Amino acid sequence: MKKLIPLVCGLIVAHLAAPAMAEESFLSGLTQDKTLRFQFSPYTYHYTQDDAHSDVVLVGLEREHKDGKLDGVVLFSNSFGQPSIYVYPWGGTYREIMGVSKLSFKWTAGLMYGYTGQYKDKVPLNVVGFNPVVIPALAYDFSSGWSAQLNLLGNAAMQFQISKQIN
Repeated sequence: MKKLIPLVCGLIVAHLAAPAMAEESFLSGLTQDKTLRFQFSPYTYHYTQDDAHSDVVLVGLEREHKDGKLDGVVLFSNSFGQPSIYVYPWGGTYREIMGVSKLSFKWTAGLMYGYTGQYKDKVPLNVVGFNPVVIPALAYDFSSGWSAQLNLLGNAAMQFQISKQIN
């Protein structure tokens, strides 16, 4: 039964979103005047070691609006090998930190799903696998649309991420 809840929620969202996504104005509005980035995280450093820890691998898509607002979605295997998702409709980018033109501070806020079963208490405010998340980060932009980012995951870990602008 527990495995059916995310599946049913996903099917409901897909069913409701399909008519909106079919409209041309919706699709063009997704990217118009926004920067799209593909995200990948190959490594997460945990502050404390736990034999139950697994490798964390993340892929995602992020949009940056002209005014610096961020939103996006990432799929990842969490620290305990469970498939997880983080959807963040809120966020921001602040450029030229400490006078460095390519350095920026970023933050995102949203809802994560994935820490369930025996690992449900590994994240705060977890209710049936869902919990709120706020992630601060430092990013450095390289040439050709590439950037490196360090995500601070509370008192648990640091995540190293790379991203590539795709539009």
